[in-house]
Amino acid sequence: MPIRVYAGAGMKQLITSWKKNYLHYLQEALGLGLFLVSACFFGAMLFSPGSAWYSFFPSMMCRHISMGLAMGVTAICLFYSPFTAPSGSQINPAVTLTFLSLNKMCRYDAMFYMLFQLAGGTVAVLCMQWIMGDILITAPVSSVVTIPGKAGTGWAFVTELLIAFITMSMVLFMGNHISWKKYTRICSALLVCSWVILAGPVSGFSMNPARSFASAVASGIWTSFWIYLIAPFTGMLLAGWVFHQRIIKQKKVKGLADKAHSPQK
Repeated sequence: MPIRVYAGAGMKQLITSWKKNYLHYLQEALGLGLFLVSACFFGAMLFSPGSAWYSFFPSMMCRHISMGLAMGVTAICLFYSPFTAPSGSQINPAVTLTFLSLNKMCRYDAMFYMLFQLAGGTVAVLCMQWIMGDILITAPVSSVVTIPGKAGTGWAFVTELLIAFITMSMVLFMGNHISWKKYTRICSALLVCSWVILAGPVSGFSMNPARSFASAVASGIWTSFWIYLIAPFTGMLLAGWVFHQRIIKQKKVKGLADKAHSPQK
């Protein structure tokens, strides 16, 4: 009997979450979908030898810089767009799970967020394959799949772990600062731009399990997919733990200060 009561209560909460926030779930799908539409378009046009743009870029570094700028602009548009911003523009299961671990959202919202992020990203890449054809599907673009660079899987894992930790730390600490929180979205977009340029040649730049999943499903290439599944979750959850410990420490210090300044009886 207790199990039935719990299950019924859980289903009621799930349905309530859906009715209340389904628009946010759709915004998450749209957000990651548009991000991958941009990634597919610019990835194909910049890196495929068959594209009309290919000859205009003299070096691979120029292509990476251009890709970084394009994805940075895409990110800032998504973070401020009225069509995607109301959900928080998390568009990343690792971000969502970190917020859940910090009790900043309920488990049902987190579940729907992650499911819609996966669905939105996958549908977007499949649609772009149909629209762009071979310049997106064939190597070296391969549906913008994320695979380790020449440095190997070890460096790819470390890179993905570090950029996930740094990005999530910035979001949490800046987002909870009175003066700096209004710059969080701008800094997030700047980091996206920077990571595409710096991490792209090493790890392919993912930092997002749903983004890597979408390209892997569409391309059928699952090379070292474990990196793009484990590293972002580990890095961002670690950042969440560090943030939580900092908050606990601040509360303890504040409590001691309040106690020291309270009138003695």
